[in-house]
Amino acid sequence: MRVDVVTIFPDYLAALDLSLVGKARRAGLLDLRVHDLRDWTSDRHRTVDDTPFGGGAGMVMRPDVWGRALDDVMGATGDGGDDGPPAHLVVPTPSGEVFTQRHAEALATEEHLVVACGRYEGIDARVVEHYRATGHRVSELSIGDYVLNGGEVAALVMIEAVGRLLPGVVGNPESLVEESHGAAGLLEYPVYTKPPAWAGLEVPEVLLSGHHARVERWRRDQALARTAARRPDMVEALDPGTLDRHDLEVLAGRGWVVEDGRLRRSGDEPGEPHEPDGGTAAAVAE
Repeated sequence: MRVDVVTIFPDYLAALDLSLVGKARRAGLLDLRVHDLRDWTSDRHRTVDDTPFGGGAGMVMRPDVWGRALDDVMGATGDGGDDGPPAHLVVPTPSGEVFTQRHAEALATEEHLVVACGRYEGIDARVVEHYRATGHRVSELSIGDYVLNGGEVAALVMIEAVGRLLPGVVGNPESLVEESHGAAGLLEYPVYTKPPAWAGLEVPEVLLSGHHARVERWRRDQALARTAARRPDMVEALDPGTLDRHDLEVLAGRGWVVEDGRLRRSGDEPGEPHEPDGGTAAAVAE
């Protein structure tokens, strides 16, 4: 996979030289390139922003500068130019669609991603409009319901989430199967290691039993219970048809019942939404 990041702070992306993503770059599994947007400016001050039409606080990033940069990095026709496959433009923004593990899995199948990191009050809206109108694939994505100073933090999050899914990046591929937000739609169960007793706390006995079926069942129960307590929105999204009788009993013990083919909290009116009991990872940065 090739990933190009365009930003006015290239050094912000230096963290991508570390850990598994850095190893993937050095091993040739991930071709990651970081570009300075100011290289596409045409004035001696290297200006990338201007005041917003209609007035208001802050500055807006200029579409002409971004257009020159993205045309060069993506290929003006959207076909990746002569050097590579079609590019998928990713724009981190707090007004974007919530970035989830499903997005990471989908983006991990791409051959070329281009990440446009906005700053100030964001990128002129015509940039996204133009590239969509000219046949490019564009995703505006948000990593949480909060505002950051720029899209670089979100770019780090998305690139790591995507990069770790590429073949060969994670040493043991099985570790990608049973983790939070995976295909099962649950949070991961609690994990433990040596020593078996620490600070007056002991590892659950079942994990020391060597009984694989019991361990698997305990982990499943813990994942269900943790998800019900922390992310009820994820429980609501589960298909009851994929749950066994024991799963349903665990959820019932935490106030969840199956009605009209879906899970809901007992006492809730059918179709009535509820407030989640914890953060849902939803928007990102200007």
